[in-house]
Amino acid sequence: MNNPGGATPEAAVLARALTVVRGGRRVVRELDFAVARGTVTGLLGPSGCGKTTLMRAVVGAQARVTGRIDVLGLPVGSASLRARIGYVTQAPSVYPDLTVRQNLDYYAAVLGVRGHRRGAEVERVLGEVDLAEYGATLTGRLSGGQRSRASLAVALLGSPELLVLDEPTVGLDPVLRRDLWNLFHRLAAERGVTLLVSSHVMDEADRCQRLLLMRDGRLLADDTPDGLRAGTGTADIESAFLHLVDTDRAAPKEG
Repeated sequence: MNNPGGATPEAAVLARALTVVRGGRRVVRELDFAVARGTVTGLLGPSGCGKTTLMRAVVGAQARVTGRIDVLGLPVGSASLRARIGYVTQAPSVYPDLTVRQNLDYYAAVLGVRGHRRGAEVERVLGEVDLAEYGATLTGRLSGGQRSRASLAVALLGSPELLVLDEPTVGLDPVLRRDLWNLFHRLAAERGVTLLVSSHVMDEADRCQRLLLMRDGRLLADDTPDGLRAGTGTADIESAFLHLVDTDRAAPKEG
């Protein structure tokens, strides 16, 4: 079951023995995995299991990382990766005293989008996240779900090759969640974008092409949703996860 997806030179993310120490404790432990290009990979697990730390390591924003991480064929943190990766944190990354359009215009300028292309780029991403009618609204006046979508719009500027999204659908209504997942799959299928999407909601697992299941800083599984169900003899991903947890608890631990 633990067959790293896309473990080839074409992998968008390749990690070997990835470990993160924080406060004297290993919060991510010896992870080996690969994320294939042009796919939607889900990073699932309970809150506090290390998902956010892992995502920060992938985008080069995490300190005290050991092991190997290559992103888009380059060592993590390489300067040329900055414009090729879009990253959405759990907390909205937009300025509340600017309108949605002003936020996007500012970030597009930072990315180096110039002239008339910048306005077109801003309108494109507003439409993709269904915020076109809120472009002139102060971001601080948006609902929580709308602010999350504004942050996603920022990450979509410049057509990144890799999107790392930390729980982007939390707090959204079912229709918006569905629409965002449809957008994620369109980006992968039509533009070849690679998406690494975290969630603690197991019912989102079947929206992913591949899953990384985490618990206590370790990977319990790296497989497709169908592969996980077949390998554990269960009917759904939550049951598969619980089966893996029970098996992990029963296994002898080293050290």
